[in-house]
Order: sequence, then C-alpha cells, then structure tokens
Amino acid sequence: MKLLGPAEIRDLADLLNLTPTKKLGQNFVMDANTVRRIVRVAGVEPGDTVLEVGPGLGSLTLGLLEAAASVVAVEIDGRLAEQLPVTVGQLAGVEDAARLTVVHADALRVTQLPAEPMRLVANLPYNVSVPVLLHLLEHVDSIRSGVVMVQAEVGVRLAAGPGSKAYGSPSVKAAWYGEWRTAGQVSRQVFWPVPNVDSILVAFERHAAQPGDEALRRRTFEIVDAAFGQRRKMLRQALAGVFGDAAAASAVLQAAGVEPTKRGEQLVLADFVAIARTPHAG
Repeated sequence: MKLLGPAEIRDLADLLNLTPTKKLGQNFVMDANTVRRIVRVAGVEPGDTVLEVGPGLGSLTLGLLEAAASVVAVEIDGRLAEQLPVTVGQLAGVEDAARLTVVHADALRVTQLPAEPMRLVANLPYNVSVPVLLHLLEHVDSIRSGVVMVQAEVGVRLAAGPGSKAYGSPSVKAAWYGEWRTAGQVSRQVFWPVPNVDSILVAFERHAAQPGDEALRRRTFEIVDAAFGQRRKMLRQALAGVFGDAAAASAVLQAAGVEPTKRGEQLVLADFVAIARTPHAG
C-alpha cells in the first residue's frame, strides 16, 4: 500500500485549500517509516478495530489499514472528514477503504461510536491531547490498549511516577485507567508544518478493572486536582477547600492512612482513592 509522503501531503493540502491551524493542533505526519513504527509499537494485528483521533490527511489511517485493521476515525474538520475516504480509496483500494469509518465530530464530545475499538492509535492534537485521551478512556470502555503521539512534555507527564518533577494530575488520572510508558521520541522533521516542540510516543495497557465506580472516579479526580493545584503546599492545606478547612482535611487524610504533611507528588493513585473513599470525604 502506498502511504503519504511530503509530495502527497502538499498536494492534498492544495486540493483542499488547507492551511494547518494551531487552534486545531494540525501537524501532519509525512514520513511512512514513522507511521509504520507507530503501528508496530501499538501492536496492531489483522482484524483489530482501531480508534484514530484527528486522522488529518490520512497518513496514520493508511498505515493502520495496511496492517489489515478496521479504523474508526474521528475528525473535527469537515473538509478532512469528507476527503479521507476519497484519499484512502485512491491509495488503498476499495477493499481497504471498506474497513474505514469516518466520524465527523469533536472527540471531546464523542460518547458513542459505530463500532467497539479495542485499540486507540492516534497523533493527538497538542492543545487538547490529555482532555481527549481521558475523555475517550472514560466513555469508550472497549479500548484495551493504545499508542498516542503527543507533545514530549505531556507524554512524560502521562507516564511519570511519584516523586518526579513531571508527576502531576495527568499522571494520576491516567493511572486510573491503566499502565503507561514512553515508547520513543519522534523527530520534528516528520511533520508538516514542523512544530516548535518535540513529540513522543506513549503506550498504555488498560487495567482489567478500574479502582471504582464513576462517583468514586469523580471524587478522586477532584482531590487530585486540588492536591496538584497547590503542589508546593502540604496536603492538609491543599485539600482544605475540598474538606472545609485544614483541620478537617487532616482528619480525612489520617483516616485514609496518609500523612497530612505530605504533598501530592508523593502519593500514588491508591492513596488518592483511599482519601476519596473515607466516610468523611463524601
């Protein structure tokens, strides 16, 4: 199968009178080797149903179809959503094009899909990568694993462990859903236009079961946001607004087995869940 290169990317952009926008985080991959690497790292196998977010001009879409996967592609830009099946039909053929379903929608608002994807493989828009990722993991239960390309700084945060400078709210929230690891850097030069930030691949495997129900997730995430909203403060102070005052926060923390003098960056997900589960917490 022919994948998109620099010439094809520019021809498609000219055809659509397309100027990539920062607002939509549009940086298109124009290197076939990078595309095939992403597909390989994601472990995509024939017959898999893959969710792709922000397919753009179709670089990664074609790579996924080349691996004999079915693809559900969610694209917010109407011009790109309309063109994608045409591009795939021209470069991949009718049979491969039949395995592509395009959903013209904002990924942040998607709660139902026309299929049940088992993998998420995407070059996520830099400006909304974490919100999109967490939203999809919350609403698309069928996703079991995936690889996403994101801004390097964001990717490191997603995979960070307690005690590191990168560890924060995204790290803990991502850990609610699964295990995360960085899976290699991506050169700026494979994109058009060339971004002014570095990119990284982040891989994840979803937990067999989440730590609790939706009510507990919301409560836990509220506590996580408060703890890292004032990350230099001790937890008894950072969580004072959540529980009423510092004394009440200290009582909840002690009941949960967490030292009130610790800071959010020292806690693992299980600690935040324990705080959220305490009778005084709700």
